[in-house]
Amino acid sequence: MNRFNIYLRKDGRLEGRVPLEKAPCGKRRYRAFFSHSQEELIEKITAFRKEHAGKQGKRAVSITFEETFREWFETISPRVKESTAANYWMKSRKHLLPYFGGMHICGITPGDIYAFMDQKKTAGLSDRYITDNLTLLRTVFRYAQKQYQIPDPMDEVIFHRPKRKETVLLDEPQQDLLSAYLQEHLDRTSLGIALCRTTGLRIGELCALRWEDVDLKKREMTVRHTLQRIQIRDGSGSQKTRLVLGEPKTDTSKRVIPLPETMIPRLRQFLGEGKTFLLTGTERPAEPRVMQYRFAGILKKTGLPAVHFHALRHMFATNCIRLGIDMKSLSELLGHSRIETTMNLYVHSSLEQKRAFVDRLTA
Repeated sequence: MNRFNIYLRKDGRLEGRVPLEKAPCGKRRYRAFFSHSQEELIEKITAFRKEHAGKQGKRAVSITFEETFREWFETISPRVKESTAANYWMKSRKHLLPYFGGMHICGITPGDIYAFMDQKKTAGLSDRYITDNLTLLRTVFRYAQKQYQIPDPMDEVIFHRPKRKETVLLDEPQQDLLSAYLQEHLDRTSLGIALCRTTGLRIGELCALRWEDVDLKKREMTVRHTLQRIQIRDGSGSQKTRLVLGEPKTDTSKRVIPLPETMIPRLRQFLGEGKTFLLTGTERPAEPRVMQYRFAGILKKTGLPAVHFHALRHMFATNCIRLGIDMKSLSELLGHSRIETTMNLYVHSSLEQKRAFVDRLTA
């Protein structure tokens, strides 16, 4: 239903909108259709598109990639998370629009796209980041194909999704050294790191955690929000950003996590009220990047390898598997919608574990 831009109105009717030519002032115009029946509304929109296909085809000859992108973006931005829209806008502003922006949408060829890939590769972008940009590019072309009946050049472009790099983790002795440091330094930063290490929280979820989300009597906490910094689209071309407290990554990310007994005394030391954030004790949250810097500083102080903050989540998952937790429970603790995600991305087996399994088979 989304490809027809259909919405349910407050009056109970369904509304469908079809984009038209821009008004002389430059503002986008739409043709609206209404009905109580979805089938009837789709028939009206389809008939209108067929009637005006010739006119739109003429427009497709002159419309640029940038115009198409902005049209697509205005269509999808109200229906995705603010952080997702900001990510699309950032990638387009940095990469897609500078390269394809002035080209006519119907004139872009697979060769142009391969040249774009080569340029970004030469500039030092990772295969994964280039693939992310190509995925966004494909989405825009699919929109153009539906709206203007033009061929999709991405159909002839071959690109392979890169293999994910193995996340670097601390081994067991190194984790013990980190735990000893966190025990000796009883501050809010150590509290947050220990909480991630023992519950598998994402850094954005940790920074968004308020005391109203923590129930020490029940020994559990509820993940309701995530915190991240996103770029603002203000039309000035500036790179301003702001902190956004929003909903978690997916519906399954909203979850209740049991707290380890060892964390209860540490949490009591900093116990706060209601809307105050756990990491600051105030109604102003700690930034994720600040926590990342502090974690990096602790690793340097203790002589430990420089691993990413997100490695704490991976180590939690791997330790759970080592202790025998079932995969479904682990997936729910991590807030994954699919068990395969947990198995493929978050479970890391060591050589020692593999050796132990082989020994058990031959015992």
